[in-house]
Formats: sequence, C-alpha cells, structure tokens
Amino acid sequence: MSYKEYLMQAPLTKDKIAKKKELLNTRIAPIDFEKITNVADLVENFQSTSIQGRNIGLAAGVFGKMLTDEERPTIILGLAGPLIAAGLRKVICDMVKNNMVDVIVSTGAVMYQDYYAAQGGGHYYGSVHADDTKLRELFINRIYDTYVDEELFAEHDSLVGKFADTLPPGSYSSRDFIHRLSETIDDDESILVAARKKGVPIFCPALNDSSIGIGLTEHYHSARKEGRTPITIDSIRDNYELTQIVVKSSGTAPFYVAGGVPKNYINDSVIMAYIFGEDTGGHKYALQVTTDAPHWGGLSGSTLAEAQSWGKVNKNANFAMAFVEPSVSLPLIYGYAFQKGLHVGRSSLALEWEGDTLKNLSVKK
Repeated sequence: MSYKEYLMQAPLTKDKIAKKKELLNTRIAPIDFEKITNVADLVENFQSTSIQGRNIGLAAGVFGKMLTDEERPTIILGLAGPLIAAGLRKVICDMVKNNMVDVIVSTGAVMYQDYYAAQGGGHYYGSVHADDTKLRELFINRIYDTYVDEELFAEHDSLVGKFADTLPPGSYSSRDFIHRLSETIDDDESILVAARKKGVPIFCPALNDSSIGIGLTEHYHSARKEGRTPITIDSIRDNYELTQIVVKSSGTAPFYVAGGVPKNYINDSVIMAYIFGEDTGGHKYALQVTTDAPHWGGLSGSTLAEAQSWGKVNKNANFAMAFVEPSVSLPLIYGYAFQKGLHVGRSSLALEWEGDTLKNLSVKK
C-alpha cells in the first residue's frame, strides 16, 4: 500500500477539501534577482517569502502605512542597542531629515555616541576575538566588533558635565536638556542636530544609564563641592511631556528598534493618557525589529499582540514584528520606504512648549 492509498482510507469531506484548497492558494514567491534592482524591490519580494524575510517585508509595509496615512499619526521612534557602533547613525539621521520620525525615545547611550561622533570621536573596525585585557591597557573600549577611544569618551563625558555647569540650577526633562546639549554641536550627520533643526523632541527616560549620566554625575559632584546647586533630570517630567504629545496627536505609531526602556516608556504613555481624561484607544500602528524572544517573558521581546491586552496597541491596529538584528533590519525597512518615496509630502510637526506644558501641536504647512 502506498502512503497516498493509506491516507485515502479516510478521504477528506467536501468541506475539508474546500478548506484545504483555500489554505493552499498562494505560493511562496522565490527571491528573483533578475527582477530585483534595489533595496525596495528586495524588501517587497520579502513580503511573499517566509520566516523573517516575510516579517521584514510586513514590517516595511506597516512603516509605509504609517508614513502615508492621511490622518497623519505621530511616529515615535524607539532606539536601543549599539546602533551608532553598528553604522546606523546616518540612517537614523536621514529618517529625521526626511520627516519619517516625529518623536524619538532613546537610551542615553545612543544619543551620547551620536554626540561623541559629532565631536569627532570615531567608531573603529575591531574584532570579537580581541584580547580585551590588552585593549584595556591601551584605553580602547570594545562594543562587540567595534572599538572606541576611552580617552575621548572620558573627555566628552566631562564636556557634558561642564555644559551642565553653564545651565541655571533647576529641574530639566531629558527632552529639554538634550535639546540644549544639541546646540553645542553642529554636524550634518548628527541625529541630535537633525532633530533640533526639525523640531523633533528626543526623550531619554533612562538618561542616567549612559555616559551622559556619568557627565551629569561629575557636574553634580563638583557643584556639591563648590556649594552650588546642581541641575537635575526629572524623569517623571519626561512622562508628563511625552504623554501630552500622545494625547494631542491624531494617533500614534511607534517604530521600535530593539526594545528596552524606550519600548515600555512609549507604550506606557498611552496608558498615562488617562491623567488628561483621554483614552487614545492605543497605537494605531506599531512595528518592532529585535532579537529578543517572547518566550522569556520580558518586555523587550514581548509581542505587539501582547501589548493589545494592556490597551497599548489598538485591537484593530496594523502591526508587525521582525526578529532580525537592527544593523540588518533597520536599513532594509528605511531603504524600502526611502526608495519608494513614501515619505514625500509628509510634513513635520510643530511643537510649542511652555516649560513642561505642550501648548500646541500642529502639522507644519
């Protein structure tokens, strides 16, 4: 008896035949480089493939919808991980310049390394097989396969502290402080500079956990020693300010690069809308590229579907996740949107702040 004859001993019913035909309807499309001419073509082809290739394609499709939605949701870019070391600085900067981003929520490390690069600091080709004890003797720090100069890091940490010395004593949100810090640099490829010029606010809710935090701690210590009042970073004011942006937006659409504090912070701002008597209904769109896995139960790898149970992502939201490391996934998704011209015609936002109060949020004409 053949295997097929064995199966046919219990033949499918008409309903099951119809269901089988329905499910076996669309074939996986092979990646065809005779038809692919650029990144946009490749990512579009991914949409008809499988595994993480398909997820990259789906995520790019969600990003395209964010950019072209006539209701113009506020796109909030969450940044975590060694993105500058990975060579993504210009990609992120260009996203800001091309009006693909309205708000940034980042780890302090990403913004510090942008600041370090804007001052001439480099990220250098290294090796995962390096002798780290020898690197330590040379004051070279390793970020996986990338090297940075610890002496320059120390110099720029202190520059942050010295800049803080020039500010009037008081409490600052990370947005306010980072905006002021960005005014001390001028680099066309800087995320900080591009965001300042475009009016894109940058929040770093865990700013202390970075070299900027080290510099601010140096400022705090020297101020105490000299009997001056140091400045402080008010992370709850960060919550207050970002939540106002969420409440005043026509909708929200986060793009999570990795996870960490920025992901949870952005999601929590939806919940905190109740403070202003608002229910935003959750994010209209969401996408994430990460290597964190859902089955460990942590926030960084938790699915966007899970966020629907919390009301952070709308129950009818369009969302996608690709479990692909950001040094690969972010350029592909950006390249797709850029080469398709999906950003063309999208205006930037104008945010008018009065202290910690967002007086007005409007779309620039």
